[in-house]
Amino acid sequence: MKVMVTGGTGFTGSHTVKAFVDAGHTVRLLVRDRDKVRRVFDPHGIGIPEDEIVVGDIVDEASVAEAMKGCDAVFHSAAVVDMRRSMAKTVLETNARGVDLVIGGAVRRGFPSAVYVSSISIFFEPGCPRLHVDLPIAPAATAYGRSKADAERTIRRMQDEGAPIRTSYPTGIAGPDDPGLSNVNHALYTWYVDLGLVTSSGFQVVDVRDVAELHCRLLELPEGAHRYPAAGGMLPWAETYALAERLTGTRIRRVTVPGNVMRVFGTVGDVVKRIYDFNFPLTRDSMEFATQWPGADASRTTNDLGVKFRSLEETYTDTLRWLHRAGHLTAAQVGRLADA
Repeated sequence: MKVMVTGGTGFTGSHTVKAFVDAGHTVRLLVRDRDKVRRVFDPHGIGIPEDEIVVGDIVDEASVAEAMKGCDAVFHSAAVVDMRRSMAKTVLETNARGVDLVIGGAVRRGFPSAVYVSSISIFFEPGCPRLHVDLPIAPAATAYGRSKADAERTIRRMQDEGAPIRTSYPTGIAGPDDPGLSNVNHALYTWYVDLGLVTSSGFQVVDVRDVAELHCRLLELPEGAHRYPAAGGMLPWAETYALAERLTGTRIRRVTVPGNVMRVFGTVGDVVKRIYDFNFPLTRDSMEFATQWPGADASRTTNDLGVKFRSLEETYTDTLRWLHRAGHLTAAQVGRLADA
């Protein structure tokens, strides 16, 4: 297939592009920065031809239409993620229009496959059971959370009408070769340069390479609507830090903060944002995720599609090695992994 890709120079998107190319598909990238394509893909030997790069935006109908010309499918992962209250309207409007123009545009053109990246967190609310894709969509407090929930409702309406949309629902995504420092990789970095917080619940991640494999499987599924989660292992916070220490042989400084105190901090953060806007995930919403996460079940993905999720040991090892190679962490911080 020839796949029009949004978000292709991001963390999840770039690994998905690699998986598509390795599987024999061709890609056309809709990007805002042409030079970033070279920076992201050239070091890994993935040559994206210049005529397969369209500079534009997911909210611009003309550039989306140009990028779709000659394609058979779309992969949509681009979205605005911003925690500032002042950006709420932009987040909601941009992400909604992106879904309409990219996923809706593919459906209107009769494409046989459209892959959309959602999040398993859209089903989370405090006290909920282990997460799976048949749970109801939960209320969301942040603009980004609402935008993902709204997108899910839009996509499900199209799926109910017969649209061949395939949706992935990852947990937090970790792994090597990150064009920036995405949320989970930044968390790992923070453990070593600052400290870790031990609180209630635990930390669940999925390897970006496994998410990319899932996207490739979804792209190639027979026509119809499909929904599959992507989730790796989950450990209590204290055991997460202990695992990282065993891998590196170095010590992570950490403090214990009860879950109810973390949630109070999040509530205070929501209040402070009304006075001093900041783009940092100190919100009640994010603190509930950190302290009351019930875990997500992706066994259906393995059973139906054969996608096996890497162990936490492999994901953390490869991520920490990459953080060192990329200059984010020192050899002293990653210890024995620096010698590998």
